[in-house]
Amino acid sequence: MEWRDHGILLSRRRHGEGAAIIDVFTEHHGRHAGIVHGGASRKKAPVLQPGAQLDLLWRARLQDHLGSYQAEPLRSRAAAAFSGRMALAGLNAVTALLGFCLPEREAYPVLYKQSEQLLDLLEQAEVWPLAYLRWEMALLKEMGFGLDLSACAVSGRNEDLAYISPRTGRAVSVQEAGQWVSRLLPLPPVLRGIGEAADHEVAQGLQTTGFFLAERLAPSLGNQPLPEARSRFVDAFMRRLPDS
Repeated sequence: MEWRDHGILLSRRRHGEGAAIIDVFTEHHGRHAGIVHGGASRKKAPVLQPGAQLDLLWRARLQDHLGSYQAEPLRSRAAAAFSGRMALAGLNAVTALLGFCLPEREAYPVLYKQSEQLLDLLEQAEVWPLAYLRWEMALLKEMGFGLDLSACAVSGRNEDLAYISPRTGRAVSVQEAGQWVSRLLPLPPVLRGIGEAADHEVAQGLQTTGFFLAERLAPSLGNQPLPEARSRFVDAFMRRLPDS
């Protein structure tokens, strides 16, 4: 059995004397692990860093075997990751969430492209937080927990939408929030693609997506806590806000 694909390296761990097991999010074969012989060597280890874009040839005797990879670098993101604290935290958040959320060997080609495009923006500190927020929205959608922000869940109208129901993930207008307002999540305009996406709105958006990741998605995967890398990125972003 063999196939060739492109992929984003999510994680690497040593295996035996000089090999490494890598977990890769591939375009057509989903999240897929395999052994790289010599992957822990001085020559290969610097190439096999989280976030790296790889050309991969996978081989195994049977389809359900772990198999082995031949991995050639297409694009390293190490320099971008170390361009600033928030860039490194952002890359770690993306790779950790993908490794946490994605089932093994199930293709998500749209999410793959979105993840690739997001990581290519690492060095653009001004646009990265908004791009990351939109990526989390896409991740929730691909995992079956997408938010419906098109109209009020109660009235069906699309005016004055200001909240999200934590139970349904649907928008709620100011007029319909009523006595339940304290239990609703904020719906900043940035989540609907409206306005200039100020940092404080992105922060509100991350609060909302974080709720659905932790309280809806994570329990569906066995109730494991979200990777700490996500909270470290959010903390790094919050520290740059004026009032932080």
